Amino acid sequence: MIAMLQRIFAPNPFTGWHFLAIILAFFCVIISVNLFMAWNATNSWTGLVVKNSYVASQHFNEVTAEKRRQLAMGWKAVPEYSEGVLTLIMHDAAQEPIEDAIITARLGRPSFEAQDHTVQFAEGEAGTYAGSTDLASGVWNADVTVTGAGGDVWTRTLRFTVQ
Repeated sequence: MIAMLQRIFAPNPFTGWHFLAIILAFFCVIISVNLFMAWNATNSWTGLVVKNSYVASQHFNEVTAEKRRQLAMGWKAVPEYSEGVLTLIMHDAAQEPIEDAIITARLGRPSFEAQDHTVQFAEGEAGTYAGSTDLASGVWNADVTVTGAGGDVWTRTLRFTVQ
């Protein structure tokens, strides 16, 4: 009985085949992880905000002036989501509701483009606009464009969380 146990638990010599198996297993793990990460990188958000950053930089001053003009308007939008309806509550600098506006929003995840879609809003009560959309729980961005009754255009990116 003891002889059999000694034979079973006797140390085996470490050969070149053992070393080759360890090296191959190591590189298989490294290559598998790299392929998985590369696949995730190519199938998720591209990270692009503009298609050509050089061309976009040529309009930096105009875009900055427009953002300052919109900021001076003092308009505010508060997003609320509940049961398939995204609501925007719009106020001007004097906290008066913004009425008779045309509002559209491009909704999407901050880091994933597959669920991006556009929502049109309809006015309900004064300064309250609602649009129907089904949003999964998590963080969302809304690129909102508001055209006021006087033709003023206001854009803003709003981030909100759906529970």
